[in-house]
Amino acid sequence: MNPPPDTGPAGHAPHGARPNANAPALVIVDGLRTPFCRFNTDLATLSAVDLARVCATALLLRHGVEPASIDEVVFGCVSQPVDSANPARVAALRSGLPASVPAATVQRNCASGLEALFTAHQRLAAGHGEVFLIGGMESMSQVPLYVSALGRVRFEALAAAHTPWAKLAALASFRPRHLAPVIGLKLGLTDPFSGLNMGETAELLAREFSITRADQDGFALESHRRADRHRETHAGEIAAVFPVNGSAPGDPVTADNGIRPDTNLDSLARLKPAFDRRGGGTVTPGNSSQITDGAAALLVAGEHAARRHGWPLLARVIDYAVTGCDPERMGLGPVRAIAEACHRTGLGLDDADVIEINEAFAAQVLAVCKAMSDPTAARMAGLDEPLGQLDPARLNRRGGAIAFGHPVGATGARLIISAARQLRATGGRHALVSVCVGGGQGVALWLENPAAGTPHPDEPIHSPKPKS
Repeated sequence: MNPPPDTGPAGHAPHGARPNANAPALVIVDGLRTPFCRFNTDLATLSAVDLARVCATALLLRHGVEPASIDEVVFGCVSQPVDSANPARVAALRSGLPASVPAATVQRNCASGLEALFTAHQRLAAGHGEVFLIGGMESMSQVPLYVSALGRVRFEALAAAHTPWAKLAALASFRPRHLAPVIGLKLGLTDPFSGLNMGETAELLAREFSITRADQDGFALESHRRADRHRETHAGEIAAVFPVNGSAPGDPVTADNGIRPDTNLDSLARLKPAFDRRGGGTVTPGNSSQITDGAAALLVAGEHAARRHGWPLLARVIDYAVTGCDPERMGLGPVRAIAEACHRTGLGLDDADVIEINEAFAAQVLAVCKAMSDPTAARMAGLDEPLGQLDPARLNRRGGAIAFGHPVGATGARLIISAARQLRATGGRHALVSVCVGGGQGVALWLENPAAGTPHPDEPIHSPKPKS
């Protein structure tokens, strides 16, 4: 395999400035998300903006937030709708926020929802606001189909034709291949640098890290079992969505629909590999994340502002790291990002009471786990030595993207909500969140529980009335 790029003088992920102890702390007040629903199913008629509006409005209403008290809205979105330039701004206005509240859309592929949090943290540190509505949105069902470049030229010629004969001549130039659709979703899931789609990068890791098909299917089965076991828990973080079917509102959608409680190893074993070009593949639709629609929103604020408003403190941001890796092995992104985040904070894997790593593919998460604990695998991932063991009991204990799905712009925000709620429920002190990023990046975030040691098992979160 190719040597890891730019590992720095000690073979560790490159690192920047240390956390500023005098910087104001950013806290998570609360978060809500829509149900996560499979591609072309319950939420397919709703745009990414529609989905963001649902969870943003429900979150603001839950805490009685005065819309004008929001300093800025920041949402991640990867496949940004062509009819909603800056979808965060459109979602903010449709959520009832006044026109005076600015909004920005950010994009870091699978980490876009996390990037929204980082942006709010940086705005706070710079003194450019105290209260932020952040999150992520994605309608993968509504990623458009395109025409080829040759087809576009002919459509332009047809539009420019002004006489009947010129229009007939332009129409006569069309061939079936010019009308063949170009699938936008397929383009978006293919890395333009390496030429590999995301599934092929997972196959590469499975081969290089000796991750078997049985390992992957077993991991996928456990993801579904954990997600199913915690369905009632998930309900506390979900805002109901009312899709529109024609002119009438449809039935409310209140639950994730990708969780398969009846799945088993035999049914997973019957699925054929989906991404292998050379034969002998092991990555299937069953051990990969699902293509999904969904959105998530969080209310975050400087700690002093949150206390001034009388809001609960669900979790506090400690620090985070963003690193790069080989695009062909993008699934290893969490390894160096976690190493950098641990280096910056002085925390280690044993300090993480809750660990959330996005399950882009079972092979990818298993390769990350192996690189954390095995010396040879650690060096393959760009580290001098292993960081330690990722405790399987603490990793994705309520299920992951193999069960929920992975609406790419929203996933990072869902992981933050899940990790913060788990800290609150268990009374744990620290949570570690990480994702791999298409294109070859990794992101890791450390959170802490302001009420560590005091569990609140799955209680609903309600704010007191605002102080006068």
